[in-house]
Amino acid sequence: MSKNCIRVGGAREHNLKNVSARIPRDKLVVFTGPSGSGKSSLVFDTIFAEGRRKYVESLSAYARQFLDQLQKPDVDFIEGLSPAIAIEQRTAAINPRSTIATTTELFDFLRLLFAHAGQAHCPDSGAPISQRTTSDIVDEILALSRGSRVMLLAPVAAKRKGEDTLRRLGREGFVRARIDGKLTELTKNMRLPPLSPDREHEIEAVVDRLVIDEKIRARLSDSTEMALEWGSGVLIVLHKGPKDAAETPWRESSHSNKLYSPATGKIYGRLTPRHFSFNSPLGACEACLGLGRIPAFDPELVVPDAQKTLRDGVIAPWNQSGERMKAHSLKALAQVAAHYGSDMDTPFNQLPKECRRAVLHGVEGRNGFSFEGILPQLRRIVSDADAEATARRLKGFMRPKTCRQCGGLRLRPEILAVRLGEGQGARKQKAAGLPALPGSSIMDVCAMSVSKARRFFDELRLTEAQRKIAGEPIAAIRRRLEFLERVGLGYLNLDRESGTLSGGESQRIRLATQIGAGLVGVLYVLDEPSVGLHQRDNQKLLETLLHLRDQGNSVLVVEHDEETIRRADVVADLGPGAGKNGGRIVAMSSPEALESNAQSLTGKYLSGQCRVQRPGAMRRVHPGQLWLEVLGAEENNLQSTDVRFPLQTLTCVTGVSGSGKSTLVNRILKRALAKKWHRAKEKPGKHRAIRGEENLERMATVNQTPLGRTPRSNPATFTGVFQDIREVFARLPAARVRGFGPGRFSFNVQGGRCEKCRGDGVMQMDMQFLPPVYVVCESCAGKRYNRETLEIAYKGRNIAEVLSLTVDEAIAFFRNIPKIRDVCQTLAEVGLGYIQLGQQATTLSGGEAQRVKIAAELSKKSAGRVLYIMDEPTTGLHFHDVDVLLKVLFQLRDAGNTLIVVEHNLDVIQCADWIIDLGPEGGDQGGRIVAEGAPEHLAAVPESHTGRCLKRKIERDRRRKRRNSNKSCASVYCP
Repeated sequence: MSKNCIRVGGAREHNLKNVSARIPRDKLVVFTGPSGSGKSSLVFDTIFAEGRRKYVESLSAYARQFLDQLQKPDVDFIEGLSPAIAIEQRTAAINPRSTIATTTELFDFLRLLFAHAGQAHCPDSGAPISQRTTSDIVDEILALSRGSRVMLLAPVAAKRKGEDTLRRLGREGFVRARIDGKLTELTKNMRLPPLSPDREHEIEAVVDRLVIDEKIRARLSDSTEMALEWGSGVLIVLHKGPKDAAETPWRESSHSNKLYSPATGKIYGRLTPRHFSFNSPLGACEACLGLGRIPAFDPELVVPDAQKTLRDGVIAPWNQSGERMKAHSLKALAQVAAHYGSDMDTPFNQLPKECRRAVLHGVEGRNGFSFEGILPQLRRIVSDADAEATARRLKGFMRPKTCRQCGGLRLRPEILAVRLGEGQGARKQKAAGLPALPGSSIMDVCAMSVSKARRFFDELRLTEAQRKIAGEPIAAIRRRLEFLERVGLGYLNLDRESGTLSGGESQRIRLATQIGAGLVGVLYVLDEPSVGLHQRDNQKLLETLLHLRDQGNSVLVVEHDEETIRRADVVADLGPGAGKNGGRIVAMSSPEALESNAQSLTGKYLSGQCRVQRPGAMRRVHPGQLWLEVLGAEENNLQSTDVRFPLQTLTCVTGVSGSGKSTLVNRILKRALAKKWHRAKEKPGKHRAIRGEENLERMATVNQTPLGRTPRSNPATFTGVFQDIREVFARLPAARVRGFGPGRFSFNVQGGRCEKCRGDGVMQMDMQFLPPVYVVCESCAGKRYNRETLEIAYKGRNIAEVLSLTVDEAIAFFRNIPKIRDVCQTLAEVGLGYIQLGQQATTLSGGEAQRVKIAAELSKKSAGRVLYIMDEPTTGLHFHDVDVLLKVLFQLRDAGNTLIVVEHNLDVIQCADWIIDLGPEGGDQGGRIVAEGAPEHLAAVPESHTGRCLKRKIERDRRRKRRNSNKSCASVYCP
């Protein structure tokens, strides 16, 4: 077995053609090739899967029962494997409690830091509070002037039983007490003052009376401890100066060996790291349970169409209720309208403001008139609803809103009042009902971006005692912040929820976490780590990958980025094509040697012999140009920005990571149009208005999310062509004789499918401690259908055999049925002629899934005027795939549609008709338009990071074109 390489022999997973290879260890190896060529199948589904499986099998049988049992990949052998860690490009789980700070373990160190080094304050008065020892209290009392008279009092909880408390004090030997501010002797013969049983009295036992001198320390210590014990941790000291007259009032001060607020008298428990976690009941806000948001009925969802009248059903939840309930509600609304001088037939938005407020929020006791209000009534119904269906139906009219009690800060007030550092916190404390306090709370730090938090800890000033306590936590925090900046994530806020991150961002966060682990001898497997990263920040990512390699690790990267390929030690090019035409290693060499390899498609693009070209003429913006405008965009870091998108063009929205691209396009524009056209419930980001949408007829979003999450999803079902195929089979004479309809030929419902495997084609066998075994269903032999259904044939092929056809084969097979042929032709035009009609969606790559969606859009009949929104459509695409994608995009544009693409790929940006570059930086330094216009205009703007990168690419392409003017790419395989 070689110690210098990983030997793979006979890999046949998915479309791999019995691949054998020697992959060098302790190197940065990049796997590239066309989309669907088998890169992920080799790296993730074979090498990593086998490494993970061997590790699990090395554990005891007892331990394996708690882990997922893994299936062996289809490979003869793999030798030289190290412990493997996969850092895949997948969006984190949508868990509102998971944030960047918790994912990177930063929050754990922050909790340690604030629990042990933070300064606690009273959340009501804002006064600093601290936990003091008995010796500290004694020293402070002894600091009084010599000869001062001192009285030590212990507050006793009376709980409306004052006389019993006084008698107990007398039995315990106390001779004096202060009752409601008056000193009283507790003698057997003295009558106690009358105490009311209806209220609590302030009773303090007099523990000792002393005169300050150098001989009383021992007595004072004993008395202080006794007073703290009787006072449940609180001690009151009354003192007079040595020269004060007898009638001079006592000066009073409070002391405690707990976190005690003298201003309010509240005692807070000892703060531990658990108190600073919003996932713990000790620290989480009692109202929102640490989520920062509470579901509440949204007036916009309750009244979706304010132009309707009260009689016509403007209150949406009532439209779904019974007739009796609806009639009762309309009668109540009629009384409200009449009370404010209106009627039931006036549009809701034209009713008086007070009337609208009364309808929604209610009114009580106004001139003898009361009405509960729609929103309070709905809240009452949901809280009291016995039927789960009723509660579920009404919850559809709710949206999460910021918790009023904590202001969205997730923690209790006494926890947020613990501060660190100087200056003012990053958030307004009024949101949580806190007074203005110096320093920053733990959630103030989490509200900072990674870069800002790093500066905060670099500039943090601590006392000598705090430095001793906080040295290690701060060092760990600084290291993690440095790693996050190193992978280009300095713009992200630490309190950002993990579920809102893109796949590339979540992957780089896990990458930063692995760097901090400092492991050696590990096999790291990454899936396109450059996704979502601007070219300016790509260098930081490459340095991180090289750092992992230099630590003594093997780094395998599936990547299409040119700069990453050129910096690799070894490049493995798979292909030559995709699907059945791929699955082989075309070349494995250094990047320089790859350029001269005549069989490598990637090498041809690296050398410039092949290049991505504009497939059509550029559309210039003219004086009569129609625009789609977003006015006053202020969501996240957008700074009241006005943005214009020219219609019937291909527009690229660019900028460094965190500049506001996705916020503008996805959170504002897409959500606003979806709400207006499709009554979507997602609330758009903050903006003033959107204009020009009347020039569009609908919107379509094309992304790389999977077509489906089950093996039953496939290209035929997604494009809708499967319905047409089933109707063809249902019209056959043999099917009509047997009474088979289109549903008979579906493997998703009972009737025609094989019931033993329920249409999956395979059976999973549970092997207890051994990995589960997947075997082909014996009943249907993997064909998914029962015998009677498979007896129906069209042109000699049954339904299972038709689904096994490739798209290219289906075009010829259904050449006489235009409805099916045209859809298949569209799939072939986007470069998917090699996939099978019934291929499981889970086996499609992200680029293939995206092109299936584009083909589905192209096959729809449209008169143009469609707005297509795409977020980084080049993710997972090879240079050649980008060339094919651009042809499809320009085909959509030439049909009169409008395309808005959020993109970092310079090949796509260079071919765009219009570019909107946001920035200049990420986070707080972004959110503005740096430049807009044609690509050549952007390249001439020195302030634009995208423009400078685009300028270098244009110049590099010109040099390559001159160098390769006499060469051709005809010798290379072009799928």
